[in-house]
Amino acid sequence: MDDAMTEPVQTAPFAPFEWMLSGRYLRARRREGFISVIAGFSFLGIMLGVATLIIVMAVMNGFRKELLDKILGLNGHLLVQPLESPLTDWKDVSERIAQVQGIRLAAPVVDGQGLGSSPFNASGVFIRGIRSQDLTNLTSIAKNIKQGSLEGFDEGQGVAIGRRLADQLSLHAGDSITLVAPKGAVTPMGTTPRIKPYKVAAVFEIGMSEYDSSFVFMPLAEAQAYFNRNNDVTAIEIFTSNPDKVEQFRKTVTEAAGRPIFLVDWRQRNSTFFNALQVERNVMFLILTLIVLVAALNIISGLIMLVKDKGQDIAVLRTMGASQGAIMRIFLITGAAIGVVGTLTGFVVGLLISANIESIRQFLSWLTSTDLFPQELYFLSKLPAEIDAGETAAVLIMALTLSFLATLYPSWRAARLDPVEALRYE
Repeated sequence: MDDAMTEPVQTAPFAPFEWMLSGRYLRARRREGFISVIAGFSFLGIMLGVATLIIVMAVMNGFRKELLDKILGLNGHLLVQPLESPLTDWKDVSERIAQVQGIRLAAPVVDGQGLGSSPFNASGVFIRGIRSQDLTNLTSIAKNIKQGSLEGFDEGQGVAIGRRLADQLSLHAGDSITLVAPKGAVTPMGTTPRIKPYKVAAVFEIGMSEYDSSFVFMPLAEAQAYFNRNNDVTAIEIFTSNPDKVEQFRKTVTEAAGRPIFLVDWRQRNSTFFNALQVERNVMFLILTLIVLVAALNIISGLIMLVKDKGQDIAVLRTMGASQGAIMRIFLITGAAIGVVGTLTGFVVGLLISANIESIRQFLSWLTSTDLFPQELYFLSKLPAEIDAGETAAVLIMALTLSFLATLYPSWRAARLDPVEALRYE
């Protein structure tokens, strides 16, 4: 009889009484209010850390995706430049490249810089000569025409300008913009600037302030004459079916060109910019992970204090036959409940805010009467967010793992507590 009373009671792991005791320890009484406060801060820390991590990673992904779409929607994935002689055979070269499997568009262009002016203002511009058929196939432009039309673009002397440039110069479709090029006609007195007015045929807005405030599209033949080109082009912009696999097109494009060329892909042209974004993204992930780690440390401190406070209860449970494993599981459930509920709450909050980030930004801008997302600084007209399922799952698993690991040591300490010593000192 006595032997039976002293032997530990064998119960199934995570028995109902273990869940019951864990729930009672989470609902602290008045004299245990300090422990409850620590548990509350641990919950808030985990929730805010996970939510912030999901929101920031979604915004960083949105930035990269939006900027990539804007940049690659206007500039080619591959740029063909002449290596020896000028590209006077650009028609044949572009036709041969366009026939390569996986190439969506091969657009010959003439690029140059100038000054755009109106009776109201002036601004530096980037002038690109392009054929009407190629401009129509650039969906980032053709599908974002706000004023005017691209019909008959090659026939007339009209140009297409960005929305922000039009606003700066106070111009609308049908008005006239004067373009000034530094290198114009050669006279006995030297080279004089070329000044020529053009009708604004269309106004586009792609959503990237740098492009909307500087780009001017001109018919290719007119651009060749304007920049004194001898029937040649600056380069050929190539758009592929998959920009992430641009390397596989290098050999076929070089062979299709049929002449010495120099190829530059979009990663080389924008390497500094996208590398900076990647570094910033990694650093933000590391910093915000530390927030979750600090919250997990709060769980450790809270559980250690709870174990210290419940020493007599643990001793009584042990003398009644509860095993060390049962005691450990009770405190594991208590600590893990804080971590799991906090993580899942933060997960839901993070997803909700990420899905409505632009509306929240507009509300806060209205509330504070400030511009929280200036287009000139961030290049984009709205705050983007792109939720990556893999990254979000990784954040969830990381937070749950840290929360579980934070409960191991205090639970082990509770299981190792000597009931005799605990009752003696109590």
